[in-house]
Amino acid sequence: MKKNIAIIMGGYSSEYDISIKSGNVVARNLNKELYEVYRVIISKGSWYVDLGQGDSAPINRHDFSFTLGQDTIHFDCVFNAIHGTPGEDGLMQAYFELLGIPQTSCGCYQASLTFNKRDLLKVLQSYDIPSARSYSVNQGDKIDEKSIVEHVGLPCFVKANRAGSSYGITKVYEKDKLRSAIDHAFTEDHQVLIEAFLDGTEVSVGVITFEGEITVLPITEIVSENDFFDFEAKYQGASDEITPARISQVQLDNVQAIAKKIYELLEMKGYTRSEFIFQGDIPYLLEVNTTPGLTEESILPKQAAAAGISLRELFESSIIEALRK
Repeated sequence: MKKNIAIIMGGYSSEYDISIKSGNVVARNLNKELYEVYRVIISKGSWYVDLGQGDSAPINRHDFSFTLGQDTIHFDCVFNAIHGTPGEDGLMQAYFELLGIPQTSCGCYQASLTFNKRDLLKVLQSYDIPSARSYSVNQGDKIDEKSIVEHVGLPCFVKANRAGSSYGITKVYEKDKLRSAIDHAFTEDHQVLIEAFLDGTEVSVGVITFEGEITVLPITEIVSENDFFDFEAKYQGASDEITPARISQVQLDNVQAIAKKIYELLEMKGYTRSEFIFQGDIPYLLEVNTTPGLTEESILPKQAAAAGISLRELFESSIIEALRK
């Protein structure tokens, strides 16, 4: 009998449209002989199953089911393709955990921690995972530009603490531009993380559980045509993403070991894509994404392809792992 699979996509953040693209790619690539696939759109206004040709059915949030004709459809597994809240910050994970429905991404604690860049880096520092000097500001705090510059230096990056796709991020070169950059970050989150600029090779490292084994995928080197890897560079072609990365064997061994260590330390499952910048041979962690982009142009699927893993194998492996758990 076919398994009923819900692919949740959309979400409540600025990454809504990107998530829809990811979810649609997953839906196209799952084996329809094995799975009955349903696209579930999650938005602040409604949760519904897109049945195609303009038809839809509302999700019953009490048990995450829906009615199709005379039948009530329940799901055997949920494939999480939501970037940002509520799919990447632990809210959906906790919801499905309470309902007892298997889902493909990490647990609610891991999602909540990794979504909070500030807290994640603090936790991992205790395990000797290198990261840039940082300074945190919450909305309503007094902004002390002098103290910020003394702590992190210039240039620096001002980031929304809990946002993805480079929304709310600015590279700041002058002290008097800090306040406007912080205000810009506050449009995405009421917590802001300010980090020292690290000048070095940037890489992205995918780690997945595939066929029961933790697998580090081929490393991608990020070469942005812009001042940094911003939204345009990520999604509008203003960057080169080179897989495998042009790094030394020592650098490769170091970043693979650290990325796998993070996955194991946090007791992750599903997909992760971590970003690092090298200082010499040492990779410094920037962030960990637990719902990375899943389109054909996205980094993690390209890494999987370089490892000989097709989109179907990549997506279906996460469902198999979720059902196994």
